[in-house]
Amino acid sequence: MENEKKTQVTPSKEGEMQKRRRSVTECADPSGTPSPPLKRRSPRRCNSDLQNNGNGNPKVSVDGAADSHKSVQKRLSDSKIEKPEWNPKDPVHMKSVKEALHVSMAPPAILCREEEQKRLLEFCKSCVEQEKAGSMYVCGCPGTGKTLAMERVKDLLLGWADEERFQHPNILHINCTSLANTSEIFSKILENCHLLKKTNGIRSPFQHLQDLFSQNKKTHKGKMIMIVVDEMDYLITRDRAVLHDLFMLTTLPFARCILIGIANALDLADRFLPKLQSLNCKPQIITFRAYSTNQILSILQQRLATLAYDAFEPQALELCARKVAAVSGDMRRALSICRSAVEMLEIEIKNSLDSLSLFRLDKTTSTKQLAPANELFARKEVHIVRFDHMAVALSKAFKSPVVETIQSLPQHQQIIMCSSAKCFQQGKKEMTIAELNKAYSDTCKSSSVPAVSMLEFSTMCRVLGDQGLLKLGQSREDRLRKVTLKIDNNDVVFALQVRFLDGTQIINPLKCFYKTGIIWCLEDQQNW
Repeated sequence: MENEKKTQVTPSKEGEMQKRRRSVTECADPSGTPSPPLKRRSPRRCNSDLQNNGNGNPKVSVDGAADSHKSVQKRLSDSKIEKPEWNPKDPVHMKSVKEALHVSMAPPAILCREEEQKRLLEFCKSCVEQEKAGSMYVCGCPGTGKTLAMERVKDLLLGWADEERFQHPNILHINCTSLANTSEIFSKILENCHLLKKTNGIRSPFQHLQDLFSQNKKTHKGKMIMIVVDEMDYLITRDRAVLHDLFMLTTLPFARCILIGIANALDLADRFLPKLQSLNCKPQIITFRAYSTNQILSILQQRLATLAYDAFEPQALELCARKVAAVSGDMRRALSICRSAVEMLEIEIKNSLDSLSLFRLDKTTSTKQLAPANELFARKEVHIVRFDHMAVALSKAFKSPVVETIQSLPQHQQIIMCSSAKCFQQGKKEMTIAELNKAYSDTCKSSSVPAVSMLEFSTMCRVLGDQGLLKLGQSREDRLRKVTLKIDNNDVVFALQVRFLDGTQIINPLKCFYKTGIIWCLEDQQNW
């Protein structure tokens, strides 16, 4: 009787078990179609499967999970597109890389100059909408994107005029380097207004323009005139009369011209701005700052992204960006250096092919001896511009007599130059020989180089002074003589960072220590 009670199942429990069986069958076949009978599974086992799925969906069979995993892997492999390998021996590939890095190749979009471009465009739009004359002065160091941004603004302005149904302004671009004399610029403007033939020889072109913009006559069929004066530095005369007269044209009562001057001199506005302000023709000013490391790197990557293959190591591009940003921030210089690095790769490939050809032509070389040479050449064959190619290109680009002099100095004199540059980088204008000796000793200690005595140190400082690298003051004691650096810090940094053998490869590991954001490097003692 007790056993019968234990095996007896109440109706309510039996109904719950049937529901659980149905749920298990539905899990196995959600479409509702009849399926073969499944083996009985405990409710606890079924629930654990549901929990392990995590998303509430029933667990499928092991074979189905493996198939789905394979299909996911296949989709991921199909979606991952790798660029093909660059073949520098192919003239078409080499030409495409050089064209992408050429200055004349306009990029699809101008990076890192969005704010300056926006200000230029808004200024031009305002003048066209109000039919009002205005002037703007654009300044910046060479290679900072001034002319390129202006070209893009002209295209955007014409597109905007079409959309808003404004009449296109008549655009006149004058490069002052092509002028025979400074006053010829007024003849160019008159010629653009189709009034040059109507003038007589008594009055100057500038006087004709004054009359034209002082009377209520619409020039050039009522169009606005946009005058872009590039390389405005060439218009500077002793009295700066041409510059003043040019900006004064925009203040005349019926002038319909937009004057935009572009120059490399950052202080040009400060030199002629007070006079222009007194004449009530002060222009708006936009300054294009030198490109930073990240900006140069972004622009190089943008240009190379148009290629179907990778042509540069990322470290090589970063080295170029850092060097150029530290010296000038000139983007045109960076592009030229990258093209030079490509040429370094070409030379290396040519030399390798010539060496292998001579080895093959040697009649004493057997086939068995030739096989390892072919294998070695294939293994060392390069398909990308490396870090050392870029370093050689940078060395050639920034080579100067000062850099050559520093690189030819003995080891301890180089350490003195490195120590002095580090101290002056921290803000000091001058120091005593004793202070410089302390910095020199610290540098020797950090690079594991034995320091010389104070007497030898003073003698080496006098030698560096005779070579024009240091300037030494007068004092009764050598320890108290004032020392100043007569050359640029950047020349010292560049000269002591890398050295080359045969112009192709870096031969020494460099010991570096960091100070004020600049890497100061000293050569390993064993390489001397």
